[in-house]
Amino acid sequence: MTEHDAVARLRAAGCVFAEDEARLIAEAAGTDPAAGERLLARRIAGEPLEHVLGWAGFAGLRIAVAPGVFVPRRRTELVARLAADLAPPGGLVVDLCCGTGAIAAAVAHARPDVRIVAADIDPAAVALAARTLAPFGASSLVSDLDAALGGLTGTVDVVASCPPYVPTAQIPLMPREARDHEPARALDGGADGAALQRGVLAASSRLLRPGGVAVVETSEALVALTASAAGDAGLAAEVARDEERGATAVVARR
Repeated sequence: MTEHDAVARLRAAGCVFAEDEARLIAEAAGTDPAAGERLLARRIAGEPLEHVLGWAGFAGLRIAVAPGVFVPRRRTELVARLAADLAPPGGLVVDLCCGTGAIAAAVAHARPDVRIVAADIDPAAVALAARTLAPFGASSLVSDLDAALGGLTGTVDVVASCPPYVPTAQIPLMPREARDHEPARALDGGADGAALQRGVLAASSRLLRPGGVAVVETSEALVALTASAAGDAGLAAEVARDEERGATAVVARR
């Protein structure tokens, strides 16, 4: 099968970036045509490209992904960049709802001087994050928000988080790749989409030292709710945006 054939089949399946996907699949298959056909068939069947490849591009890194764990989105690079910029020298950064550990890895790559702890309620995500973060010396653990992080109360410089923020009723309207291949728990933000954001910001108010900051991903539709949740947690909020990536985050200071 030629790359031209692969592009045609991917395009027919509705893949917008068929040329790029064909190239990446060929790279993953190497010199094994049968492997290439298997990978191509998985993608055409609707499996996320990142699952097919085994990694997602994020902040210049290749982050390992696996079925059952939320795939990091490029828009979340805004959270990672802000966290890296805001952390003081030798500071402590906590990645809450870490998933694959993409935010933590990007911060560790950009700021090797800081200490990083990543936490998630899902043991499968934490295991994946542990492998990703091992080269950086960062740690990961299973925790329902800050429940297992009591020893860090009042000592954290930056909390960075991309919690689930899709309103429950909107999940069936999401692209098939997300709704069929990612765990609902990693998508569902509750009735108004902001339930987990409220939890992250409440946890941040406990974890942060005076002057510390929480960076929480949100959407334009939810940004007012997210900012209000920051205020309810005793944090002073401002909004940061990255128009190129279509990204929005609330930066909340203690």
